[in-house]
Amino acid sequence: MNLLYGCRLSNKNISGKHFMTLFDGRTFNGWEGDTIRTWQIKDGVITGGSLSQEVPENDFLVTSNIYNDFKLRLKFKLTGNQGFVNAGVQFRSQRLTNPPNEMKGYQGDIGPGYWASLYDESRRNITLAMPDSTLIAKTLKPDDWNDFEILAEGNRIRIFLNGHQTIDYKETDPNIPQSGYIGLQIHGGGKAIVCYKDIMIEKLR
Repeated sequence: MNLLYGCRLSNKNISGKHFMTLFDGRTFNGWEGDTIRTWQIKDGVITGGSLSQEVPENDFLVTSNIYNDFKLRLKFKLTGNQGFVNAGVQFRSQRLTNPPNEMKGYQGDIGPGYWASLYDESRRNITLAMPDSTLIAKTLKPDDWNDFEILAEGNRIRIFLNGHQTIDYKETDPNIPQSGYIGLQIHGGGKAIVCYKDIMIEKLR
């Protein structure tokens, strides 16, 4: 698979005063997933997917640790040329055993028609909050690196794209878990590559 096309340029991590680096730029330490076929590291970038072959199914690279309230910052780049070109960042999520490749929980969505929206993956299976399309058109950098931030505090979730808030959502269901794993997704059903770098987290609780 051609996993590295268009994703090699990488800047050094810029750590905030209270932020911890989740990805060291060299290894998958602290992460679990299919690091043989789906996920690779090159020049400080985590890359998943393919432009030459259709990604067969959703796949996630998942943190070893669970997080509650936090501020998560990273950069992503999504490119694709056929099928459903999509990715996302799972949080407060759990791994499923059936099917074992899936996760259940919140997702900061990445892809045409869903940029910086909030989706409920393998649970309610609905988009919980959608940003204004005009804002996305002004803010998004197609086929380039974008800054992505997820702020989860109690039942309130906010998402930011390139410094602009796209989502401000309050969970009203008390049965929805407010802690879980963080996962990087490449969506199945398309010829696409997603790249992630500069992944940092600030624990708020």
